[in-house]
Amino acid sequence: MRCTLCPRYCRLKPGATGVCRARRNVDGKLVYLYYGRFSSIALDPIEKKPLYHFFPGSTILSLGAIGCNLACKFCQNWEIAQSETPTREITPETVAELALERRTDDCIGVAYTYNEPLVGYEFVLDTARAVQDAGLQNVLVTNGEINPEPLGELLPYIDALNIDVKGFTEEYYRELCGGRLAPVLETARLAKRQSHVELTTLLIPGKNDAPEELKALVDWVADELGEDTPLHFSRYFPQYRLNLPATPLETLEMAREIALRRLKFVYIGNAWELGEADTRCPECGKLVIERRGYQVESQLVDGHCPECGARIAEAGEQPCQ
Repeated sequence: MRCTLCPRYCRLKPGATGVCRARRNVDGKLVYLYYGRFSSIALDPIEKKPLYHFFPGSTILSLGAIGCNLACKFCQNWEIAQSETPTREITPETVAELALERRTDDCIGVAYTYNEPLVGYEFVLDTARAVQDAGLQNVLVTNGEINPEPLGELLPYIDALNIDVKGFTEEYYRELCGGRLAPVLETARLAKRQSHVELTTLLIPGKNDAPEELKALVDWVADELGEDTPLHFSRYFPQYRLNLPATPLETLEMAREIALRRLKFVYIGNAWELGEADTRCPECGKLVIERRGYQVESQLVDGHCPECGARIAEAGEQPCQ
């Protein structure tokens, strides 16, 4: 049989498991092996996803499982994405209940994150329905490698996404990630139509940080998703199977300078010393969100600039307050 969840279209003989290590052909039926099991759970700042324009300063219950449909040589969470680790049981209803219990911690809902959550599509879909029924927010942190049909079924329950655009050439995806760029871009296009979307690109020296490649990425974001789409450039540090020097701070600053020519909101992650995590109103220039690590001071009024009234963030009435 063939798994049609993601663009890999794994062919699975009876008893075989897909590239993601999470989906198996069991007697002719496709089974997600870790339904109702999680490897990691934590109450995180929403900025850690990273989402800077979605209920800034709030927290979110973050849940991870096992497996990934990519094979990134620089994987930051390889212990759960690329190998085995102990898991514990949980139900979709319990996830929603746990998030509700954290109302006093400014929790807005649940984030599906850490590994690639979409390899556990069935559990994410069921849990997102339960979380939505509880009046909470659903956040998806994903590599974007999913086919349009299952994505379309899931998106009505997803309020915000951070999509990892790992590079902007097919060669980069093929050689360093074992995947494809085109499906990720299509995921971003579809998600932007009905959900809040932010993008993250980890800049790896000599691999995806050429000025012309960065300009191509930025132009695509501006033209296809809109100039108000937040873009996060993250600093690479040696991890997993890729041992290169950390991204020079000068490269991160260069990338941000290129991006600001077309985009309103551009941030640098994993390099707090640069101080490029604050949000300024693109209309009047006022500092509206100040970030020091994950400490956030916001002056927004219902998501708007207090000076000129420009819309800055998705921040409606928080059900957890």
